[in-house]
Amino acid sequence: MRNYDVKKERRDLYSARRDRFEIVDVPRMSFLMADGRGDPNTSADYRAVVEALYTTAYAVRAIAKRELARTHTVGPLEGLWTADDLGAFRTRDHDEWNWTLMIVQPDWIGPALVDEARDHVGRTKDLSAGNRVRFEEYAEGRCVQILHVGPYDEEAPTIARMHEEFMPAEELAPRGHHHEIYLSDARRTEPGRLRTILRQPVGPARS
Repeated sequence: MRNYDVKKERRDLYSARRDRFEIVDVPRMSFLMADGRGDPNTSADYRAVVEALYTTAYAVRAIAKRELARTHTVGPLEGLWTADDLGAFRTRDHDEWNWTLMIVQPDWIGPALVDEARDHVGRTKDLSAGNRVRFEEYAEGRCVQILHVGPYDEEAPTIARMHEEFMPAEELAPRGHHHEIYLSDARRTEPGRLRTILRQPVGPARS
């Protein structure tokens, strides 16, 4: 039984260069998702959502192996980030951040299988955020991305270069949500070695 690992099968989307910005085209993909707001470093709600997403993702994997005879590696945690005032990202005012956390799913996973997994989790686990996990498609299209190595709170200079230098030079403008893909497990990785893909959907800059 061949195992599917999105980080290996879609290296164009789940790996990035540290030394330069890249433009990628991201197709419509399916995710487990859940929303929240507040400081990810201190929010109990953030931790609850992460737990609910991973618990559901592993339930999906088990059911797919049993019922479809297909196996996959659970994908990395990802986050879409917004704020009413985008200056909150430059000032690192975490309490003003809105987030959608998500885990990508293989294309053979459908709503019925996810519903079965959510029902199983609801019966067997006591998760405060379990009922907030949903299955949804998300399409980004053209994006700029780069690999950041180091603490999350040191991303701001790279994000600033992306928006203030690279995009204008390429006649691009940001659209949609700032997207981060967490390739490292923050619980087991020193802050200086954390690997995070920083991604921003873009469109043509207006003249």
